[in-house]
Amino acid sequence: MLHLRYFVAVAEELNFTAAARRLHMSTPPLSKRIKDLEHEVGHRLFDRSTHHVRLTPAGTALLPIAQDVLEQVNSIPWRLTEATRPQRSTVFLGMPEGVHPDLRDRVNTLAERVRERFEVKRWPGATADLVTAVRDGRLALTLARLPVTGPALGQLEQLTVMSERLGAVVPADRFAGREAIALAELTDLPYAASPDITPAYFDQLDRELSELGVKKRIKITHAGFGAASEVISSGMAFSISMLDEKSPMHGYGIENVTVLPFTDFHPRLETALLWNRDRGDCGDLEELVTSVREIFSEPIQI
Repeated sequence: MLHLRYFVAVAEELNFTAAARRLHMSTPPLSKRIKDLEHEVGHRLFDRSTHHVRLTPAGTALLPIAQDVLEQVNSIPWRLTEATRPQRSTVFLGMPEGVHPDLRDRVNTLAERVRERFEVKRWPGATADLVTAVRDGRLALTLARLPVTGPALGQLEQLTVMSERLGAVVPADRFAGREAIALAELTDLPYAASPDITPAYFDQLDRELSELGVKKRIKITHAGFGAASEVISSGMAFSISMLDEKSPMHGYGIENVTVLPFTDFHPRLETALLWNRDRGDCGDLEELVTSVREIFSEPIQI
């Protein structure tokens, strides 16, 4: 092993003096060790002169082999630790944008509860993509905005974990001093839908608004949540978003934008945890799902 370490150092430095310095030894003993190795393997490994050091074809062939052997030996302590420690799996939990901090706290509680058996890591994305990843087995479970649509939903278990009241996002100057608003007061303003991270829910909401007299629309494409705030701030539209001031969605607010509760309309956005039923029932996630059911037994109401 020492001879291989000496060889790799010289092969990487192509300079005996530099390699000896790296190995904290003098050059003559290093040169002797290389000659001993050449004798042992039966091949000359370096072309040496007073001006250069080059690998021979045999040396070139030996270098990746030696590096691989040393890497394997260096990993022995880590491999031994992993082999003797209790089995702990890494699982990924999907997180859509705008998750309320109270729900994040519950997720943290779950991660702490199962940390001896699972390492829970978060994975961001839109609801539809996250649900597909759970269905395909790339994620263990995911938070998802309801309703969830798409193929193979029958194989997924769904547990509602949060219900959030929604309010009207309106120009602040137009509704100054107001503590609430009626939907009927907004029928002259176009509705600016949020980006399509929860298309099923907002399609449903769009239909409800149309039935209630809100006919005008502004479609904002290829833009984030801040884009809706821009048109609302200018007085050109209104939107609908989470009412609770602790919601991360309030971080997209800018000047002249406020969120007011409705007096005659009561939209709510529900969030659920989803996982593959086969993995949760007597499968590899059974212990994790048991903790999920305990921690999220009562949905958070905001």
